[in-house]
Amino acid sequence: MLTVNDLVEKLELKVVTTEAPLDRPVAGGYASDLLSCAMNKAKKDYAWITLQSHMNVVAVASLLGLACIIITENGVPDSDTLMRAEKEKVPLLVTAKTTYTVAGELYTLGITGD
Repeated sequence: MLTVNDLVEKLELKVVTTEAPLDRPVAGGYASDLLSCAMNKAKKDYAWITLQSHMNVVAVASLLGLACIIITENGVPDSDTLMRAEKEKVPLLVTAKTTYTVAGELYTLGITGD
């Protein structure tokens, strides 16, 4: 099973958190910009792909036990979001790629969703 660190390397993602573990397994993936959809469909150890970069994405990821959040289109989390992600140990990863592209790349790596 691939880990968050594997995704960082294979998808050339930028890690913007320093305290969050990158050795977590990634069991699947989910892509959505709606928090309510992510809360309903994403599962423990999933990678969540979104262009949202505010503090509430960290709260959802922490609540669900997600492996990481991949923020697309060069979204920049503010300092409060970064502090919350560090506290909750949620890896925040950033890329210039679109959500569509990242989802396709995850699928190519064998990471699927339901």
